[in-house]
Amino acid sequence: MTRLTEFTEAVLNPDRAPPAGLVDPQGRPAPKRFDVYRNNVAVSLTEALATAFPVIHKLLGEDFFNAMAGVYLRAHPPQSPLMMFYGDAMPAFLQNFEPVAHLPYLADIARLELAMRQSYHSADSTAIAPDALGALTPDQLMETRFTLAPALRIVTSDWPIFAIWQFNMSSGPKPQMQPEDVLISRPEFDPQQTRLPNGAAGFIAALGKGHSLGMAFEQTAETHPDFDLGATLGLLLQTSALTSLTTGTTT
Repeated sequence: MTRLTEFTEAVLNPDRAPPAGLVDPQGRPAPKRFDVYRNNVAVSLTEALATAFPVIHKLLGEDFFNAMAGVYLRAHPPQSPLMMFYGDAMPAFLQNFEPVAHLPYLADIARLELAMRQSYHSADSTAIAPDALGALTPDQLMETRFTLAPALRIVTSDWPIFAIWQFNMSSGPKPQMQPEDVLISRPEFDPQQTRLPNGAAGFIAALGKGHSLGMAFEQTAETHPDFDLGATLGLLLQTSALTSLTTGTTT
């Protein structure tokens, strides 16, 4: 074990003794100073997690969340000095954290909150004009391929993640236990969430893979015959999710 690894593990684990050779300016052992430093690190990381996952924090409560954060930060120490990116492993952690097994939707809520943060820090982009599609013939429209905004994210879930998030953060209605897919976009400065209609998540994902509009629509209609193409395109334009388009032969 390297001295750096020994120091890191001692900082993150309160059960470990201070690293050997740690002394104050007078050359005396300084375990109390190290304990203060260790506590400050744990508090800072816990606060970063609470900021990153506000609904998880609210659902679990202050005491439980802080205790869970202590487990998380020892298993997943920061890989970057930028705290805005800390917590990437939280969805998988919650999926396997036995004390919250009775709350199976938590991992997907964490995925949603992580996607919101990723969207916020994504590159800026300029959306196509709302009337850009009006200049195309129906055949050209079906052959069109789109580039999606870097800030766009889609989170799919077997749980009402949109309703749970809105209920806790925006005083939304009480969630009904049903699957929900969420589009996260950033038309201006802050990310916003939109609940997607049935089939829209797969359709948008197909566009993101470079499929033409017609191909993506055909694939979606096979599994969702009631899929509303016009409404979904309108949603993508409204949320500035489309940044460029090209027309060509459908393959």
